[in-house]
Amino acid sequence: MQTLRFATVVLGATALIAGCGEEDDYENKPRPAAPIVVAASISPEKISVSPKEFGAGPVTLIVTNQTDSAQEVKLETDEIGGTGPGIEQQTGPISPGDTASLKADLDEGTYRVGVSGRGISAAAVEVGEPRKSAQDDLLQP
Repeated sequence: MQTLRFATVVLGATALIAGCGEEDDYENKPRPAAPIVVAASISPEKISVSPKEFGAGPVTLIVTNQTDSAQEVKLETDEIGGTGPGIEQQTGPISPGDTASLKADLDEGTYRVGVSGRGISAAAVEVGEPRKSAQDDLLQP
């Protein structure tokens, strides 16, 4: 009987001690929005982008070169005096008929997708309010 009481006291004390501790004020930050794919095509006259409007967050720009010469695509902020620092990212040379990708985390604003020189018109992209968090989406990377 003594052993049973002793074991009960020891288990109770262990549970009490384990329950005590510093309370953490740790708050999980929500995951970013799920990345979206934006397609772009370089033709001899212009760059076409689809979709042209989407919400802020991670983006993968997939570009195909439909011209007869290698092209380098540049994604850059197209706002004068924007609220934050601008971005400027560029692909390597994309051979004719080939594709390349560029990843960026875009904030709200206007962006330009273009190539240097060669008379090919750039495309404008409008990035709106941030997209919803992917916090509750299953099978996300």
